[in-house]
Amino acid sequence: MAAPGPLLVMGAGAIGCYVGGCLQAAGVEVHFVGRPRVLDALRLHGLTLSDLDGRHQVLPAGTLHLHAEPLAGAALVLLCVKSAATATAAVELGGLLPPGTPVVSMQNGIGNAAIAQSAAPQLVVLPGMVPFNVAEPGPGHLHRGTDGQLAAQDHPALRALQPLFARAGLPITLHADLQPVQWGKLLLNLNNAVNALSGQPLRAQLLDHDLRCCTAALIGEALAVLRRAGIRPAQMSPLPPAWMPWVLRLPTPLFRRVAARMLRIDEKARSSMADDLALGRPTEIDAINGEVQRLATRVGASAARNSRIADLVRAWPEHRQPVTGRVLRRSIGA
Repeated sequence: MAAPGPLLVMGAGAIGCYVGGCLQAAGVEVHFVGRPRVLDALRLHGLTLSDLDGRHQVLPAGTLHLHAEPLAGAALVLLCVKSAATATAAVELGGLLPPGTPVVSMQNGIGNAAIAQSAAPQLVVLPGMVPFNVAEPGPGHLHRGTDGQLAAQDHPALRALQPLFARAGLPITLHADLQPVQWGKLLLNLNNAVNALSGQPLRAQLLDHDLRCCTAALIGEALAVLRRAGIRPAQMSPLPPAWMPWVLRLPTPLFRRVAARMLRIDEKARSSMADDLALGRPTEIDAINGEVQRLATRVGASAARNSRIADLVRAWPEHRQPVTGRVLRRSIGA
């Protein structure tokens, strides 16, 4: 099948370029809106897509539609900006696109779709979820380093496009209620701050017992808050959410065996938060650990560990030194 019209990637970062690039490789007309740093690299090098399954595909620079600002006429928008830019991006889109244009928020956290919908009420903003990690090994090169299927809120426009996403190697599952999926993904994303502060690649960090115990403490605290709120997170990994803290605390030799599928990660893969810290960009700590803090406040629960690690991420630019697992464990009371 053909797309009903051009697709617009609003926020051509790692996720936006990878997802948009895969769709363009499958024959979709894709337009990328991003920062000068990213667009300049794409103009110079084109877009290279690779993954841990052996994919390697190059989209020449001359085939890419690159823009500093959004354009009218998109049939579907993938909203991939960082969380802090959500409202501004939505206002821009609302001023250009016809009423009813579907916009899928492919962002971290829980509340970005609602923020975008409030900022652009004439559009149809749908929450989405990207489960995999995408790194940038070099200018214009995006590499998917982990597995997982896209997900989004069910909508007729997305139902019609499911075969196209599948053809692009991006199967997308649709849900009547995406919130359990979003919370399931957010539980996994609680590792992002641990990974960023450690300075290690994801796989190496997950093989450090002390660092795993930090992630286990953050997830355990979040699960208690979710129980208090009556929210049941979906299973987004080989392990049920309630098992994750226990498995993460296992001795490393046993963890390697029990969590072998969890460790199917590229050796160089890092969290997006680690990349943000390394490049001096604002992180999405408020959209991840901050979501746990806000829910805890609403239901009268404690999220002291998530609050403490969020403070450590915010303070990291002052000293810019990796934190060992033992020090981080003491710092957050894990």
